[in-house]
Order: sequence, then structure tokens, then C-alpha cells
Amino acid sequence: MAKKAPNPIDKHVGSRVRMRRMMLSMSQEKLGDALGLTFQQVQKYEKGTNRIGASRLQAIANILQVPVSFFFEGAPHGPGGYTSGMSEAPSPAYVSDFLATSDGLSLTKSFMRIKSSKLRRRIVDLVEQIAGEE
Repeated sequence: MAKKAPNPIDKHVGSRVRMRRMMLSMSQEKLGDALGLTFQQVQKYEKGTNRIGASRLQAIANILQVPVSFFFEGAPHGPGGYTSGMSEAPSPAYVSDFLATSDGLSLTKSFMRIKSSKLRRRIVDLVEQIAGEE
């Protein structure tokens, strides 16, 4: 039997759980302990493999100190989480997807520790040049 792909909304919510957990420097094991779950179950939630029920999502929000709505910010929309196919503005989801990675979070934390706004601007200019931005 073919394995069913995770729903895009479940993946998005899971990635937001991961991003917030990492922002708090909390391990999957610690979050799992607070929820009465194994770290493997937390992994499945974060990957979107398993859906997070409403009461569990509320508990996660309390532990991670965010409102439940945080997990849905930038979520895909339309039936099944997909866009309707109509012409729409580009989704900002790529930003939250990047921030949910360990590289994205590490880069953001380090960047924000740079005190000089001029130096931060020069770094952005450098990265844009490397990436070929105009």
C-alpha cells in the first residue's frame, strides 16, 4: 500500500511547532515529557506525519508560550491546504519554512545579535549580491 503524503496544513503546523521549540532551545524530549509523549511522537508531529489534535495543540501552545494561532500563521489555504489555483500573491510561507530549519534559526539569532544596523545592512547587501539579487 502506498504511503499517504502528509497534509500541507499538518506539515506547516508541525514546522511552526519545531521552529518555536528551537527558538526556546527546547529538546524534542523535553517537549514530549511535558506532554506525556515520547520524543518520537513529537518528531512525527513536527514532520506533519501525525496530526495534532485540538487539545494537544492547545497544550503545546501553552508549553511553548504562544497563542494557538501562531501555528497557523502563513499556512497554505484552500481545500486540503492547497491553493485554489486562482492567481494569488506569492505566499510568505517560504520565510517561515526557512526559519523552521536549524540553519534559518541559527542565522536569524546570530544576525539579530549584531548591534550595528549598518553592518547588518552590509551583510544583507553581500548576501543579495551572492544570490544574484538586483
